[in-house]
Amino acid sequence: MDMDMDYVEYEDYTPDNETENHNITTELMSFKSSQSSLSHFLVAVNIIISLIGLGGNSLVIWICGWKMKRTVITTWYISLAISNFLFCAFLPLEVVYMITSHWPFGLVLCKLTSSALFLNMYSCVFLLVLISADRCIMISFPVWSHNHRTVRKAFGVVVLMWVLSALLTLPSLIFRQTTVHDSVTQCYTSYRDHSRHKAVVLTRFICGFLIPFLIIVFCSSVLCVKLRSLTIKSTKPYKIMVVLILSFFFCWVPYHSFVLLESDLKNHSLDVLQAGLKVGGTLAAANSLISPVIYVFIGNNFKQILKRSLTSRIEDAMAEEIRTGGLNPSKSKPMEMI
Repeated sequence: MDMDMDYVEYEDYTPDNETENHNITTELMSFKSSQSSLSHFLVAVNIIISLIGLGGNSLVIWICGWKMKRTVITTWYISLAISNFLFCAFLPLEVVYMITSHWPFGLVLCKLTSSALFLNMYSCVFLLVLISADRCIMISFPVWSHNHRTVRKAFGVVVLMWVLSALLTLPSLIFRQTTVHDSVTQCYTSYRDHSRHKAVVLTRFICGFLIPFLIIVFCSSVLCVKLRSLTIKSTKPYKIMVVLILSFFFCWVPYHSFVLLESDLKNHSLDVLQAGLKVGGTLAAANSLISPVIYVFIGNNFKQILKRSLTSRIEDAMAEEIRTGGLNPSKSKPMEMI
């Protein structure tokens, strides 16, 4: 089986079905060269996603975790950044596989790299549901929210969210396999049964997209109605929430659309499906770098704290440089962090 992207899961192309799907495999090879330009472009995009995603999400974890006061909303955002960071940490392995078509990292990393994408998908969408529901409850039941909305409870909900996300990611760990053909190792998904493949696809779509989407739409509708009758000093938190939600769904809609089409492979064009899944997988990966960009450009508090933190670090570095130079400067007091 030739797999340019780890996300493209052709159940009918696994070695178990190699004989009966010989014609489809031949067709796949015939248009492989025509997609080389797309593959090279997506490799470059994934490298950018990995670099910016690792740096940006590390920054969000640092600012929200150590420089800002711990609140319920920062608990949500830290967890979101950790999810994105973990995915970006595994993405370089996928980039190597995209370039070489050889998987030298072993079976364990084959399973973990594929699982990282779906763990990121579930955890992100569940966190967006939590953020939407949290904002909805704050506006609809302010007194109850003030008395019961605590960081400790938010942390407990986040732990449950991670457990649920891990359980839903199990199919990637179970069905991901490696095989060797002519000294070339391939990392692929072997469902062994079309009905099993379809069940996994539908579960991902329903649990990782449809149900969360309906909950978020409901919460957003309630928020819109309530906010019209209230005077809010700052709408920045709500703007961040809206942009995070929109970015997630715009990034994941193409992937889910093509995966659903791919589950009925015989009735659709193979080259269109593979190209669509490649682009959809890359868009899904891009969601991991969008969050920190949103915080920087929309979140005023985040920008101010980041600026003060960097200024303080520069001041400390300059003071240390002067001290090691043998001078006795007047020490500038670092700026107090929030």
